Amino acid sequence: MKMDAVPYPGGRSVSLVQSGLRRMFEIVEAWLDRIFGPAWNPLYQLGALGFFYYWVVAISGIYVYVLFDTGTTEAYDSVQYMTVDQWYLGGVMRSLHRYASDGMILMMVVHMLREFALDRYRGARWFTWVTGTPILWLVFVAGISGYWMVWDQLAQYIAIASTEWFDWLGIFGESIARNFLAPHSLDDRFFTLLTFIHIVAPLLLLLVLWIHLQRVTKPRINPKRGLAAGTFLMLVALSFVKPAVSHPPADLAAVPGVLNLDWFYLSAYPLMDTFSYGAVWAFAAILSFMLFALPWLPPVRRPAAAVVDLDNCNGCERCANDCPFNAILMRPRSDTLPFEQEASVDASLCVACGICAGSCPTSTPFRRASDLIPGIDLPDRSLRVLRDRLEVAAAGLAGDARVIVFGCDHAARLDTLASNRIGTLSLPCIAALPPSFIDYVLSRDLADGVVITGCRDGECFNRYGVAWMEARMAGTRDPYLRPRVPRERILTAWAAGADRAALAKAIEGFRTRLAAQPASPPSPRTPRAKIDGTNTHA
Repeated sequence: MKMDAVPYPGGRSVSLVQSGLRRMFEIVEAWLDRIFGPAWNPLYQLGALGFFYYWVVAISGIYVYVLFDTGTTEAYDSVQYMTVDQWYLGGVMRSLHRYASDGMILMMVVHMLREFALDRYRGARWFTWVTGTPILWLVFVAGISGYWMVWDQLAQYIAIASTEWFDWLGIFGESIARNFLAPHSLDDRFFTLLTFIHIVAPLLLLLVLWIHLQRVTKPRINPKRGLAAGTFLMLVALSFVKPAVSHPPADLAAVPGVLNLDWFYLSAYPLMDTFSYGAVWAFAAILSFMLFALPWLPPVRRPAAAVVDLDNCNGCERCANDCPFNAILMRPRSDTLPFEQEASVDASLCVACGICAGSCPTSTPFRRASDLIPGIDLPDRSLRVLRDRLEVAAAGLAGDARVIVFGCDHAARLDTLASNRIGTLSLPCIAALPPSFIDYVLSRDLADGVVITGCRDGECFNRYGVAWMEARMAGTRDPYLRPRVPRERILTAWAAGADRAALAKAIEGFRTRLAAQPASPPSPRTPRAKIDGTNTHA
């Protein structure tokens, strides 16, 4: 029986570009899951890895700065001393500084592509995307100014091209590029200015990063220790195998020869040799505008935000604690009920994931004396409607090993799995399902088993949906699944869109086990397994 008509992100409801990118990421993520496991999968921790690289750059940069001398000749000589004479420490620090900087660019670009592919940049999430865009330019400013400071032939090329590019704007009183026409036109103040820029840009970057995370609850800014240690050792090994070196010293009386560009930071400079400076400015302006405007291109229809029903809200704070986007605050009570506080939803921050409704202690389908109106709920996808859909789906099931599958709009599609023995219901997030619904299905004999599925373990579209649901079922987070519920009649299978076939196989195996199960007391625990890249509890 088909019960789901919710548009699936990654299917017909999004662009072909997003669909292709999403599919590519799902395939790579599954491959990395098998190698590293979900906890250490680097694609699940791109932002945290970017932060980690930032601190590697900062610490190594402090050491490099201690040994760095400002001056037209002293700058190059001091860098050469670090690279050649003190290769075992200064050279390694310089190389770490270089490769961790490249790592920051890589993590940021992949992070933005992945957020775009998953459609996690629009609606209430626009703020995080928009504040992330200037981070790119600040990183480029910091990186390019660092290449200037070496003052080798590459720095000479960058300095002349950059200043001529800025001179094209005509906003300065006199030409900046004239400072690089001859050796006598450059003095030590140039390196003092560069040092100032190279220090201030990372400090501004840190400030913007702080702003970038203001609408995110419990942001993950540190990767798993094992992943951090592994990537750091990788950087150290690379620093020894292929240390960062300088070009010959700059000579303003000569044109630089063959240059080895760092394509992470300097990929735009060949464009300046091919096209006019005006065309490159136009490209940069259009790209910046597109990145800023992308959350509204095309306009997205935002689902209705969660609403609070004060008659059923006791101010327990569960919804506020579980909200991944800081959309729920606890305020002093505004009615006459004997509670100290009440939940309040900021509609501009709410993504309508429903996790708050799944956490509310009044969200129970067993309520019959009064209507199923919890303390907080989604107007467009209420729990009362979910219970009605559940009962319709269960009524259409027949035969042995009947199964109800609760899933997530952003994970493997369920509609193709539905049959006269498998009923499917999709939610905006699997954590929008109160655990009492599982109890309701099994205690009312609506089905012989329940399958809980959602995004892959370690990566949830709504950040904490998978983690919160697992904790509720394990009894470590309220509202928890009652001990009376037979765990052997529950299958938990985390599956992305690319894992649909594996999910179908896991469900059929679960139905086979259900059919062979004798009546027995409930098991206290559910063993964990992994089937074809799909993490399952069975």
